[in-house]
Amino acid sequence: MSANTPAAAPPAKSKKMLIIIIGVVVAVLVIGGGAAAWFISSRSHADAEDGEEKAAHKEKETPKVAPTFLPLENMVVNLADPGGDRFAQIGITLEVDDAKTAEQVKQYLPSIRSGILMLVSQRTSSELLQREGKEKLATDVLREVSRPLGYSVPTERERERERAREKGSADDEEERPARRRAEPRNPVRRVLFSNFIIQ
Repeated sequence: MSANTPAAAPPAKSKKMLIIIIGVVVAVLVIGGGAAAWFISSRSHADAEDGEEKAAHKEKETPKVAPTFLPLENMVVNLADPGGDRFAQIGITLEVDDAKTAEQVKQYLPSIRSGILMLVSQRTSSELLQREGKEKLATDVLREVSRPLGYSVPTERERERERAREKGSADDEEERPARRRAEPRNPVRRVLFSNFIIQ
């Protein structure tokens, strides 16, 4: 019997060792599983935040209300070509924020039309046949429409100066955003040409 007792002792040690190993493996699996779950949840949370940021950014970009389009009557204008025998027939549609802005523009329509006629009559046919000439005219018309509403549109020269200032010293960095914030957004968005014939 005494011979059987020493033989029973080694299996008890190996059982304890096996239990310890299994416990360590289980602990490693639990810790590893917890770390993986934390990593996945934090990553999906970050993705969700990115998605929310992108959605919020997209909401800021897209207008909440569809723009209102205000077509003006076609205008026939003599151009500044030598001899005075060239003229332009121009159809203009204004893209504005809303119907309220369209009504405001309509109140000033006689002076706006007069200003537009004056602008076009100063151009030559060669000027207006080029894309740049049409774009410059659209900017000038936008300025003419915005003026009675109390908004200003910078001229090309003023834009050039602003670009030069942006390239300027870093001291102006803090002043520029404040200046931009102070200017309210123009409710007249764009000038669209619905008709442009030069004869």
